[in-house]
Amino acid sequence: MTEQPEQAVEPTQTYEQAREELADVVRRLEAGGLTLEESLTLWERGEQLAELCQHWLDRARERLAAAAPGQDD
Repeated sequence: MTEQPEQAVEPTQTYEQAREELADVVRRLEAGGLTLEESLTLWERGEQLAELCQHWLDRARERLAAAAPGQDD
């Protein structure tokens, strides 16, 4: 059996949506009053959202680099 190359699947959430949800997660964690389990669940969601935001920022950086060939960072 040959391995199939991983297909890049675009997230369904935009950068702006992910950033706003991440900000909400942070507000809820900072407000406190949550159980340990609720806090852990929110923390895990925050990590997912941070990765998603980083994905979109990396994509934007790649597009900018492609639009300006020969330019150094």
